[in-house]
Amino acid sequence: VLARSVASFSLASVVAVSGAVPAVAMNAEREADDSASASGGTFDEPDKSIAFYVGSELTEDGHPMLGGFGHEPSSHWVETVPAQEHPEGSTISVGATEDADLPGEITEIPQVPETYRYITSNYSEFAGFPAPLMNGGLNEMNVAARDVWSNSREELVEMTPDGQTGPQYSDLSRIAMERASTAEEAVTILGDLIDEHGYTTYGGNSHLFADEDEGWVFIEFAGGEGLWAAERLGSDEVRVSYPGYIQEFPTDAVDGEDPDFRGSANLVEFAESEGWYDADVDEEFNLQDVYGEPFPTDEFAPNETADPQDEAPYRNPVSLEEEISELGEDVRLEDMLRLVRDPRWSDDRSGYGQVAELRDDLPDNQLATLWLAPTAAATAPYIPLAIGSDELPEEYSQHRYLTADSASTYLAPEFMEQEATEYATQTFKRLMYGACARPDDHLGSVTSALEGFDAESLEDWDDVLAEASDQIADGGDATEVLSEYSYHRALEGLQLGNYLLDDVLAESREDGGIHLPEVDVEDGTTASERSHPMMLDGVSSRDRVNCDVGGGWADGNTIERAGEYGSAGDIPDYSSASISGRPEFGDGPGDPAGSSSATPWLWGVGGALIGGGVVVGIGAMLRNKGRA
Repeated sequence: VLARSVASFSLASVVAVSGAVPAVAMNAEREADDSASASGGTFDEPDKSIAFYVGSELTEDGHPMLGGFGHEPSSHWVETVPAQEHPEGSTISVGATEDADLPGEITEIPQVPETYRYITSNYSEFAGFPAPLMNGGLNEMNVAARDVWSNSREELVEMTPDGQTGPQYSDLSRIAMERASTAEEAVTILGDLIDEHGYTTYGGNSHLFADEDEGWVFIEFAGGEGLWAAERLGSDEVRVSYPGYIQEFPTDAVDGEDPDFRGSANLVEFAESEGWYDADVDEEFNLQDVYGEPFPTDEFAPNETADPQDEAPYRNPVSLEEEISELGEDVRLEDMLRLVRDPRWSDDRSGYGQVAELRDDLPDNQLATLWLAPTAAATAPYIPLAIGSDELPEEYSQHRYLTADSASTYLAPEFMEQEATEYATQTFKRLMYGACARPDDHLGSVTSALEGFDAESLEDWDDVLAEASDQIADGGDATEVLSEYSYHRALEGLQLGNYLLDDVLAESREDGGIHLPEVDVEDGTTASERSHPMMLDGVSSRDRVNCDVGGGWADGNTIERAGEYGSAGDIPDYSSASISGRPEFGDGPGDPAGSSSATPWLWGVGGALIGGGVVVGIGAMLRNKGRA
């Protein structure tokens, strides 16, 4: 786990009111200190997550989009949480334990009477917080959420009291999904919770919320003072959180009357009391200067390739916003899928990939869709999941691989059969390790196969939504239509992953064999190189496993590759690949021109899933693609 640095900070002592130093000057001093620190050792700032927001005026179909993923060295699994009613007096546990990087206490806060249905990616470990953890997702009100680190200044981290209480970042993410009907309401809910119960921090955090109309960025600062701020994002804006940030902030917004900004009541006065802001000296109240830290990476030109020695490459969100803006007003869903997959940041610590296109033209919010990759999208396909769909296969549920405490505990017998199934996260992690070990040889073909698979899913999904819409219009239930496609497509994605993994490993064996680790073996040690500890000591993104061949893929980054996205002809015939315990997969060759699963299915009248290649009636149906 990446511990948040809490080393003492070398600013001048608190300045007297008469001699306040402008925030801009203090920020420059902190930049110099950060550079000196970085040059003297390994970069130790966390890079927890990334998020991208594109407003509706900038998208091809006129719908805002939100995408991103979490950075956690942890197991990840998919969960669809149903809408629920809670008895009067129900509470939820929030906060952290004494084992967290910044210790806290678990407390209880009231639960609301009803909570919404939502889709999310759960995980088991970050900064010592109790599992399960999450960063957002998509709820039944078509509100999407992402969670991204946002480092508070060192003094605030040092001020954070032992035994801190209140909801932490994951609690707030989950509560937003449970309760928010709009992005703005998510901000109101989080602000009210922090005002009433406080906030448990790991060093500073942010959220990015979006709905069919707009986005909001929300920052919660360390220090135990309940400091928070929020900014509205319009339909003509691009925002990247990497890290999350808010810069210029109107000081009167803390009164609650500004339509575009919100903040805790003490946001300005606390900065003044600490000598970090003086309205008579400073030209503006810049929250990053006053309460945050400089971006880890200096500004860079759009599409510029990072220095291979840069320990924090591309971590300047303003520069990335300029890069994305080069797509103009025609950003497509495919562009956002590719952006989240970009190997410049989708690496070994990327827990999943999520993209939501927040459509306002759906006949029912059951059809609201989250495109989800089970682990880093650089080497995993996206599966479309509608709010109205049921659970995915067990292969996408919780397993013990990379799950906190698994190495020191036994399996609870209730989970035996679940654990016995293949784990999609592990399969696609293995594919990442195999492909990224020799990215020049493997990344191109793996990406082509995944983008081809996604392109098929995109085409299929339009038909699935049309059939589900017909079901709803006729007074029926769209659950079966939505669930059956996502369930089978998830298994086909896993089958493709197994095929690609086998192919990558076979090619590597033919080309010199599987690499023997080069590690220092102490004199007298009899264990082989393959038995030495496998833990990574470095913490920078360039120390971690990644597939970046220099600015993304061999043929460029997301912006440079904009245009065509995937073709069925790029998908290998993966029908021979197997999935443990599913004999219907891997029976033999399929359509040589594209993908195939041994599971035959078509959509018949009323959205019924039928087999054997027989179509009943004239309802909407998907291409058979040789699946019989």
